[in-house]
Amino acid sequence: MLQSMFWAIAGLSAMPFVLGGEFFILGLGVASLLFALIMFLVALGVLWRRRWARRCVIVVEIICLIGSLLLLALPIGANHGPVSLMTNVLLPVAVFVLLRKPREAFV
Repeated sequence: MLQSMFWAIAGLSAMPFVLGGEFFILGLGVASLLFALIMFLVALGVLWRRRWARRCVIVVEIICLIGSLLLLALPIGANHGPVSLMTNVLLPVAVFVLLRKPREAFV
């Protein structure tokens, strides 16, 4: 749910740029908000111990971790500060570790 909240904040913080003439940002902001909503619903599925939700979160966390590691490895000007490392690397690793429960815990 925390990551979903981060994506929602990113989507909302992109919206003022639309007023400045960056109209393609509207699509990115709406996409971030929709992804945040979907991930919030998947997080509720994990809370209710649904097996499909657990698999979905593990796949999303692996994709996020690979993307974050690519951002760190490529010299494209991405932020390499401690906040970026905690939200982009440590948070997906922590979620992945916490979801490594036995399959019997999920229905």
